[in-house]
Amino acid sequence: MPTATQTLEDLCINTIRILSADAVQKANSGHPGMPLGAAAMAYTLWNGFLKHNPKDPHWVDRDRFVLSAGHGSMLLYSLLHLTGYDLPLEELQRFRQWGSKTPGHPERGHTVGVEVATGPLGQGFANGVGMAIAEAWLAARYNKPGHQIVDHYTYSICGDGDLMEGVTQEAASLAGHLRLGKLIYLYDQNHISLAGGTDLSFTEDVAKRFEAYGWHTHHVAEGNDTAEVARAIEEAQRETGRPSLILVRTHIGYGSPKKQDTFGAHGNPLGEEELEATKKALGWPTNDKFFLPEDAVKHLREAVGKGKAAQNDWQSRFNAYKQAFPKEAAEFEQIMSGKLPQDFASELPQWKPMDKPMATRVAGGEVMNALAKKIPNIVGGSADLNPSTNTALKGLGDFQPSEFAGAGTAGAVGGAWSFAGHNVAFGVREHAMGAAVNGMAAHGGVLPFSATFLVFSDYMKPSVRLGALSKLKAFYVFTHDSVAVGEDGPTHEPVEHLAGLRAIPGLNVMRPADANETAEAWSFALQHEGPSLFALTRQNVPHLDRSNAKGGVAQGAYVLSDCDGQADVILIGSGSEVSLCVKAKEKLKGYGVKARVVSMPSWNLFLDQDEAYRESVLPAAVRKRVTIEAACTQGWHRWATDEGTVIGIDHYGASAPGDEILKQFGITVEHVTAAALRLLGRGAEAGQGFGGETAFAATAPSEGHS
Repeated sequence: MPTATQTLEDLCINTIRILSADAVQKANSGHPGMPLGAAAMAYTLWNGFLKHNPKDPHWVDRDRFVLSAGHGSMLLYSLLHLTGYDLPLEELQRFRQWGSKTPGHPERGHTVGVEVATGPLGQGFANGVGMAIAEAWLAARYNKPGHQIVDHYTYSICGDGDLMEGVTQEAASLAGHLRLGKLIYLYDQNHISLAGGTDLSFTEDVAKRFEAYGWHTHHVAEGNDTAEVARAIEEAQRETGRPSLILVRTHIGYGSPKKQDTFGAHGNPLGEEELEATKKALGWPTNDKFFLPEDAVKHLREAVGKGKAAQNDWQSRFNAYKQAFPKEAAEFEQIMSGKLPQDFASELPQWKPMDKPMATRVAGGEVMNALAKKIPNIVGGSADLNPSTNTALKGLGDFQPSEFAGAGTAGAVGGAWSFAGHNVAFGVREHAMGAAVNGMAAHGGVLPFSATFLVFSDYMKPSVRLGALSKLKAFYVFTHDSVAVGEDGPTHEPVEHLAGLRAIPGLNVMRPADANETAEAWSFALQHEGPSLFALTRQNVPHLDRSNAKGGVAQGAYVLSDCDGQADVILIGSGSEVSLCVKAKEKLKGYGVKARVVSMPSWNLFLDQDEAYRESVLPAAVRKRVTIEAACTQGWHRWATDEGTVIGIDHYGASAPGDEILKQFGITVEHVTAAALRLLGRGAEAGQGFGGETAFAATAPSEGHS
């Protein structure tokens, strides 16, 4: 048994420490140092402050906890198991093993109680900012005097590595500006990173940096001083106008005679001999793996009763709220359930073929504003690009602290509810924006969107990937989707981006061909469980005649325009290039060629269809195919077949008017027509009347057979 001199608090903290170290050792893989060093402050937070119900992990008014230092995942798994979540000890004993609920880094949706997927450092920190944004927005919209139905904190434990990452600095700057007072972070300041001491690379005054961002800071000199940690948290809770960073001086690998305060404790098991020595140093039995003292478990499991009581109290208060504000309560219940209003799409705009051509970014803005009239919880913004991305929600106010709130802000009670504005000004912070939007989605209750240019998806890629991994209902709007961006030149013209984004498993990538497809894309995305990405044009595109179309965006690809009988060739395009296929079909008629036009806004949705539908769109018997997209050709060969041609751009763009760039790079009706004729063995005709092969050779278009 542990030594008799240990207090109940010490017993609980050491239980967390040793349980974590035992699991890492059994797996012979993992990070024991962080759980050993941070257990005391984690215990203080979870035992004394965190409002949660282990038996209802989805209770809407729970505090959110994010382990941003996700490599220390065993700390979180130990806390979850010991406080009564449905995470049996057997799962901890299978840490990092095939099929276990305890993967190497926390994964949302895989392990009960895990709010967000963390591990790539800084992501959890920025996710927490998004969670605090969601909490503030919901509180501003639904709380009423005397009725606080949304009132919880977002807590995180982050480490030295987290605070080095650029995404954290973007997110911290945003949080400080927004004055997110319900955001409280405990900084596990152990001065050790994976490769050595932080004196090698990280010697700044972190507190001063965060104070400059507008954060409240508090130093705790000794991380095992739970009373001082508690006082710091209490002080942070009282600091309602600023987010808080509590700098807690801890010791990585605490208790390990040889590895404490060394980078050797960071990412490797202690080893059996050193683990035994650590147990002895902490007054722990050495001959019993996964030993859980009854008194410690009993005390930590009090979280179940406390959580149930807190939720029951909230439910009583919510019932009173329902009586006083039935309309608001019904809306709150609906959005927290994730359900959409039945008529959410009833006011979506529609366009006719004779209407003036329109950029899909402009159409997207009109669609979003129409949806926002029916869906009360669409919230988001752009990276300082609303005039270009067209994603401002008109008349719905800005999400700002009260002194910055404009006249259009929705909230109005003493200026304190200005957080009810729907438009979040993320600033030029793409990485933090993506991670914050993920946090908003993970929090629940809001349908969050981000917006920037497609070329800057590179800055957001880690966040987009984690959003897909976590199946978050987030919406990533990317405009200026091709070299038709034009005069800004190759630095702003995406080429390889669509291929990379389409490669992300679970990400619904949609590149609509016109305004109506854009409306369909949004309608589908709102009903889709998982993240959706919109790639939208800067340039105007015509409204396509879909009167004879067979399918739509929801099918991923569909026959937009067909011919009589079996086609000689199939023309396949996405986005702005679909209209080129339509025009090329008409030109091919003059050569006696029967062509089918297929619009393919989403590869992944098309692959989700059954084989019969895919065959109806791209019949195996028709292998002469031309695909065209103003982006790199990677991946298009699967649709072109070994008898087809792929037209695209496998090189950087140029600075010139967009129409001229498309002409010079062969993204034209003439090129599609010529390519189809060459496939049919009519190359001589392909050179007549519209330039032919020589016109394209000078500009080096990408065209290749599969």
